[in-house]
Amino acid sequence: MQTRDILGTAFGQIGANKLRSFFTLLGIIVSVAFLVAVVAIIQGMNAYVKENIADAMIGTNAFQVRRTPIQVGPFNDEQWQRVSRRPRISRADAAAVAAALPDAEAVGITSGWPTPQSDVIWRDRTVGDVLVFGITPPYQIVQDYRMEAGRGITDLDVDQRRAVVVIGHEVAEKLFEQVNPIGQSVRFGLERLEVVGVVASKGRVLGQSFDSFALLPLSRYEMLYGRRLTTTVSVKMQKAVDVADGMKRAEEAMRVAHHLRPREEADFSIETADALVDFWKQLTAVLFSVIPAVVAIGVIVGGIVIMNIMLMAVTERTREIGIRKAVGARARDIERQFLAEAIALATAGGIIGVLSGWGFAQLVATLSPLPARVTWWSVVLAVVLGAAVGVLFGVYPARRAAQLDPITALRAE
Repeated sequence: MQTRDILGTAFGQIGANKLRSFFTLLGIIVSVAFLVAVVAIIQGMNAYVKENIADAMIGTNAFQVRRTPIQVGPFNDEQWQRVSRRPRISRADAAAVAAALPDAEAVGITSGWPTPQSDVIWRDRTVGDVLVFGITPPYQIVQDYRMEAGRGITDLDVDQRRAVVVIGHEVAEKLFEQVNPIGQSVRFGLERLEVVGVVASKGRVLGQSFDSFALLPLSRYEMLYGRRLTTTVSVKMQKAVDVADGMKRAEEAMRVAHHLRPREEADFSIETADALVDFWKQLTAVLFSVIPAVVAIGVIVGGIVIMNIMLMAVTERTREIGIRKAVGARARDIERQFLAEAIALATAGGIIGVLSGWGFAQLVATLSPLPARVTWWSVVLAVVLGAAVGVLFGVYPARRAAQLDPITALRAE
């Protein structure tokens, strides 16, 4: 038989028994849909963390010199003891880094952990739990802040410890509505500060607002809240390719500033957005390790169902097999026919599963803040997996059909 005839017969049998074929494939459809949807959501989250959370926290083409390394989750006792012995990052450190990086676009300082929160009050209105940061002017460049009104923090504000503040878009929206916020006096506890600027909205990430903050000149901030345990130096390079070289030069400058010998362990950390991305990928790797087990169970169950249905088909079509053999069909022709039907059935299940998984992923992306990106390798893997199930579980029924005695088959009713 020609390949075209074999495939035509295979798909004809599937079309003739649509409902039975669907329930036969249900295990494979669910497993493949799960694979495609979960991989799409995880891959989408990886990209989302990189493009939104990580870059929003550290900045694009940027890195930070920190007392403590970036870590999502608590330190254990040993880690905390080691980190707590490190010296705080100082303005002298920032000056050393800036001197080592004359080609940097900006080198700024920002207050670190613990970040205070404050109610911001204007007349009879209050916005609660606003994050308060102390900064030097270059930090605004590192973070790509764009002013929608007024101006940013200046060197003069820092030098003179001016009582001024730049607020995020959400704070300005809730406090002032139709009123121009520039020049208004707001209270942070007992302290009155003049609003000199409003940062354009950066939006929300996974429901978390990046617009509910206030920026104070670092000198004024330290008068109010004291010096933080983890003051950070933030550096923005001109291009992404310059970041690695900039980090090396910053490390050398910090080692010299801290009088560290060549083999001594660094008492500081230099981090990029990749640190957050890598930590997230470690978390998603746990999910990836679970996916194969879940998919394998569903595929095996689906494969067993396909094998049983194909064995039942052999029994139902015994007379057809006898007629084929009587008119000259060889055993391998019969085997190829039933194997093709099993492969076509499983592949169809894989394709339906891919479409179902893609649809579910898009539904999740539409109804929730979770993004989803269907990757080509998960689609190829799903289709190949479906075809492989057809081969593995279709061989035995195909051989049973090929081994039938034509005389006995013709006598079957």
